[in-house]
Amino acid sequence: MPGGVVAPIAAYLGSEMPTEILFLVAESVDGGYEAQAPGYSIYTQAETLDEVRQMAVDAIRRYCDEGDLPRTIRLHMVREEVIAV
Repeated sequence: MPGGVVAPIAAYLGSEMPTEILFLVAESVDGGYEAQAPGYSIYTQAETLDEVRQMAVDAIRRYCDEGDLPRTIRLHMVREEVIAV
């Protein structure tokens, strides 16, 4: 599965990036994993968790200017459970 960034950094010119970016990671209905950064137009996907880690780093590098890179990327694993009532 290809991964990438949804919107360019130009959409956020004038605002500074925080020192940490959070990605919410969930299993995809098509298989693999999807990761998105709430509050930013950053999205990526991959087949394995190891690939998602690398794709998140790649997405941040494409999204940010070199001087605005966050120091830390935090992956929050989201598990959805449906309970019938």
